[in-house]
Amino acid sequence: MASYTLYHHSLGALCRRSKEDKDINMKLPKTTQGRVEAPKLRKLGTTALIICCLLISFFFFVVLRPSFDPSSILNLHTNITIQVLEENTSFVDERNATLISWPLLREEKGSESMRINGSTNAEEENTKSKLEIAGVELESHVDVVERNQEAHDIVGGEVLPKSNILCDFSQRRSDTCVVEGDVRVLGRASTIILAGDLQLHTSPQDTWKVRPYARKWEQPIMEKIKELTLKGPIKPKESPKCVVNHDVPAIIFSTGGFLGNFFHDFTDVLIPLFITSRQYNGDVRFLVTNFNSRWIKKYQPLLLRLSRFPIINLDGEKSTHCFPKAHVGLISHKELSINSSISPNGYSMTEFRELLRTCYSLSRNSVSKGTRRPRLLIVFRKGSRTFMNKKEVILMARGLGYKVVLAGPEETHNLPRFARIVNSCDVMMGVHGAGLANMMFLPDNATLIQIVPWGRLGYACRHDFGNPAPDMGLRYLEYEIREEESSLIYQYPRDHPVFSDPLSIHKQGWNALWSIFLNQQNIKLDVRRFRGVLQEALKSLR
Repeated sequence: MASYTLYHHSLGALCRRSKEDKDINMKLPKTTQGRVEAPKLRKLGTTALIICCLLISFFFFVVLRPSFDPSSILNLHTNITIQVLEENTSFVDERNATLISWPLLREEKGSESMRINGSTNAEEENTKSKLEIAGVELESHVDVVERNQEAHDIVGGEVLPKSNILCDFSQRRSDTCVVEGDVRVLGRASTIILAGDLQLHTSPQDTWKVRPYARKWEQPIMEKIKELTLKGPIKPKESPKCVVNHDVPAIIFSTGGFLGNFFHDFTDVLIPLFITSRQYNGDVRFLVTNFNSRWIKKYQPLLLRLSRFPIINLDGEKSTHCFPKAHVGLISHKELSINSSISPNGYSMTEFRELLRTCYSLSRNSVSKGTRRPRLLIVFRKGSRTFMNKKEVILMARGLGYKVVLAGPEETHNLPRFARIVNSCDVMMGVHGAGLANMMFLPDNATLIQIVPWGRLGYACRHDFGNPAPDMGLRYLEYEIREEESSLIYQYPRDHPVFSDPLSIHKQGWNALWSIFLNQQNIKLDVRRFRGVLQEALKSLR
C-alpha cells in the first residue's frame, strides 16, 4: 500500500508540473514564445507524457502483478462455499407426469462444509487446484464435476448429496441395505452397483450379499431366496451403462419363501413393504426376485396403493435399470405388526389398516355397541385343526344371541369379497392357523378369539395372533383346549409323552411338533366350557 501511495503522488506531481509549465508558456509574450522558448517547452511536455506512461505501466505490472493464467483466480483466496438447502427441483418419472422433489446443493457464503481453496504459490495453482470435501482433498474441481455428471450426481448444474451404501445385518428378521447415488441394477446378474468415485461411507470395492426376504432365521427357506450382490463404489466408466433411467427410488424384495400362506403373505412381505415404501407416497418402483405372478395379481389393489408403477420382474430383466436410490430387502419388526417408535414417519398398524380399508372398500371403522345383533365369524379349516362338532358350536353361539357367519377355505379365495365379510363382523373365532390373519379386516374394538390346540402351544399362538391384536385396536381372547377335546386321544395312549410331556416333543424339533400337534390334530370343543368365552366377548358389545 505504501508503494502504491508513493507512485500515486510521484505521478501526480509530474503531471501537475507539466501543466504549470504549459500555463507559464501561455503567459509569455508572443515574440518570446516564437523566438526562443516555444521549442523547449514543447520538448519538455512530450518528455513528461512519456514518463507518465512509463510510470503507469510500471505501477500496473510491478505493483498489481496480474496473471493471465485462468487458474490464477484461485490466488485471490476467494472462498466459495456450498451448503445443502431444501430447495425443490422437479424430476419426472418416464411413465408418469407426477413431480417429485429432491434437496439440492447451492452456493452460499458462510459455510465451510465444501470449499475451493487457493494456494499462495502461483506455480502450484497453475498446475493443480484442490477441492476439499469434509477435509478430504480430491482432484481439481473440473475433474470432479465430470465424474459427477457421469454418475448423475450433477443434475441441471446442481450438485446432489454424496452417495453411499448403508447395510444393516444386525436385525433378527431381515437384512437390509440402502444404496444412494448412481444405482445401477442388473436384473439377470442379481447385482446392484453403486457407480461413482466420490468419498463414500464405505471402503472402495466393497461387496455385500443380501437375500431380500424377512425371515432370515429360517435357514432352509432362506436358501431358496435368490441372493443379491451389492458392489461399490465402482467408477462409472467401468460400470454397465444405464438403459432405463428412473427418477424414483427402487425397493427390491422377494416373493418366494412361504408366500401363498395368508399369514406369511402379510407378516413376511406386505407389512414390511408398507413400512419400507409408505414414506414415498407411491413414488417408488418395486423390483421383485423369485417372481410370483399369481401372488402379485392377488394383492394388486394393495400393491398399487404403495407404488404407482408396474412391478419389474428382476429375474428376467435384461436391461440395466438406474435409480437415484434403492432399498434392498424390507424392514420388518415383528409378526403381523409394526413398531411405530422406529418405523419411518412413525407409521403403525393403524395406518396400515386404514390402507386396507381403502384398498378393499371396507365401510366399518369401528364396532358400534348395542345397535344390532352381534355378528360372529367362525373360520373353519379343512384337513387338520378342524372342528369335529361344528353344528353343536353353531347352535350354542346362536343361542347366546349371535348371528353366525361361516367361512371355509372356499370363501377366502376372493379376497376383496371376504375382506368385506370380515369387516361386517364384531367377533371372529377360529383354531390357530393362517386364516386368523384375516383379523386385519375387522373393525376397531372387535374381538378375536383364538382356540389353541393341545400341545403346550400357547406361547407360539399368542406370539402370532395374540400380541399383534392390541396394535390393531382389537380385543383378544384365548381358549386353550384340554386333552379330552383333542383328537390325539384316539391316536396315543394317555401316558404317552404327547400328553404327559408335550415339551419333549418340542425338543425333537419343528418337524415333530408340526407333524403331531398341528398336522394330525382336530378339535372337539367342550361347548359348555367354551360358552363362557363367547359370553365374555358379548360383554364388550353391549
